[in-house]
Amino acid sequence: MEFFIKAKVVRLRSHHDKYMVAHEDQENVYQDRNGCYDNAKWTVELLESNNNNVIRLKSCYGKYLTASNMPFLLKSTGKQVLQTLPKRLGSSVEWEPFRDGVQVKLRTRYGQYLRGNGGLPPWRNTITHDIPRRTATVNWILWDVDIVELRPKEVGQVPKPRPRPTPIIPPNRCLNNPITTMNNSFPSPSLSPLTDSDNGPLVKIDLRSPRSPEGQSENFEDPSPSPMKEGRVIFYDIGNENGELIDADKVAFFTFKGSSLIELKEKLMEETQLDDILVCCRNPLNAKLYPILLHLPPNNTDMHVVVVPSSFKGSQFMHRAHKSAHF
Repeated sequence: MEFFIKAKVVRLRSHHDKYMVAHEDQENVYQDRNGCYDNAKWTVELLESNNNNVIRLKSCYGKYLTASNMPFLLKSTGKQVLQTLPKRLGSSVEWEPFRDGVQVKLRTRYGQYLRGNGGLPPWRNTITHDIPRRTATVNWILWDVDIVELRPKEVGQVPKPRPRPTPIIPPNRCLNNPITTMNNSFPSPSLSPLTDSDNGPLVKIDLRSPRSPEGQSENFEDPSPSPMKEGRVIFYDIGNENGELIDADKVAFFTFKGSSLIELKEKLMEETQLDDILVCCRNPLNAKLYPILLHLPPNNTDMHVVVVPSSFKGSQFMHRAHKSAHF
């Protein structure tokens, strides 16, 4: 909660290094790498409650971040997060922050968490509220808080004076000539007058959380994955021997930290409870399936695969590949 007590305006950055942005239609919210516009800024409203740990977030359009009851997709547990302006401000616009290291989780009054989704469309760049049930998505509910503007102090509140720093003397110079060191090396604290900005309240400030290295310029268009990512995300479907998907509406994925095709195949057999399978990818040109035979894509690139039985009718590609590799 300490992230929001003194904050008037904030930006929220997801695990995918994208900002929560209010859509121009004044209804939806989504993720975007560009957080310099006003629709990436959210005004914080503190609620007077028993535990004083509840906030509301208002977009630049004057509408509140709302946890709706509408599912994002059919058969999915995630529900939509919208911008609304209800006549009565109830629990749907209230969020309870919980600190997790240098990040926060935002929980609804009913136990779901604000989640920035990744992966393939239609999930990519969307924001829902849900309870994470997979280890691959457990970090998707973590948010960095960038303070854009501090809350003005109350009238009559006297700011506490800052303690003046004590000069630090290098040990080697102090041993050689302590009198010269004290008189010439460092100015006396009394000679450095404090300006109004030292003690007065800051009106506007823009901070980055520790996830971004110091001195590194901000590149919103950089499509590279988050440095916090470990392994790759494997999205998979199950097909029959003709390559037809058994349940196309089911969204299944996991985080894979291995490096070889054999390890991926063993992991998929464990996930699907199937034996004697082929791991296939879909050709983007003709949408046909072909078995993966050699290596996985480099740099932990996420993959979308289809698991089929070894009797898959397209497996002749595998025999042709082995034959050409032999020659």
